[in-house]
Order: sequence, then C-alpha cells, then structure tokens
Amino acid sequence: MVIFNGSVAENIAYGEMVGAREEDIIAAARAANAWDFIAQMPRGLHSPIGQRGFMVSGGQRQRIAIARAILKNAPILILDEATSALDTESERLIQEALTRLMQDRTTLVIAHRLSTVEHAHRIIVLD
Repeated sequence: MVIFNGSVAENIAYGEMVGAREEDIIAAARAANAWDFIAQMPRGLHSPIGQRGFMVSGGQRQRIAIARAILKNAPILILDEATSALDTESERLIQEALTRLMQDRTTLVIAHRLSTVEHAHRIIVLD
C-alpha cells in the first residue's frame, strides 16, 4: 500500500483516476469503510494526510488504499498481508471492504491469517 503526500481525495483518485468526480470518490470511500473517518476530518476529502499517510492510522491508510482500488475497478487485484498489524475493529472494517472489493474479480491474496482467505475459491498453502 502506497500513500502519497496530498489530500485524501488525491490519494484515492491517484494516477489515471485524477479528475474523478467527487461523488465517485465518496462512493469508493463508503465501499471501503473509509467515509466515516474521512467525513470527520477537518477538511473532509480535502484534508492532507501527510507523507506516507503519517496523519492517519494504519487501518485508515489501508481503507484509503482499498478505496483507490475500488475507484480504479481493476479486474485483477494482488493483496499482500492486507490485514496484518491491525487492531480488531480496523481488521473487521478492512475485511468487510475487501469482501466487497474482491467480488467479480480475480484476486491473489497473500496472507498468514485464515480469516483473510476463508471465502476464497482456492487456497494454496506454501511451506
């Protein structure tokens, strides 16, 4: 997950999604379970989050990155330890968002926790 120095909106609508409509950014944030904390920030979507997202928590950074993936609507996702090093509530919110994100697309998930991949069609264990 990469978070850039800029606003929440700039981080969600990064790259080819620059210029995305604000309502599309908000919809992606809602689907990623990020809208509640974004709406409480002093400037909402336009709040700065600092270099590498130092002004938001680890779970919030993850949800911003998930919102970016939702907005991009990529057909293939690669997730590497998407729920590691999180508190229980952040993990729950991220897991809900990932469930929505992974619908109708090919997803490769690298995880140590079985709960992260329990709904997968195929699980491959490497030793």
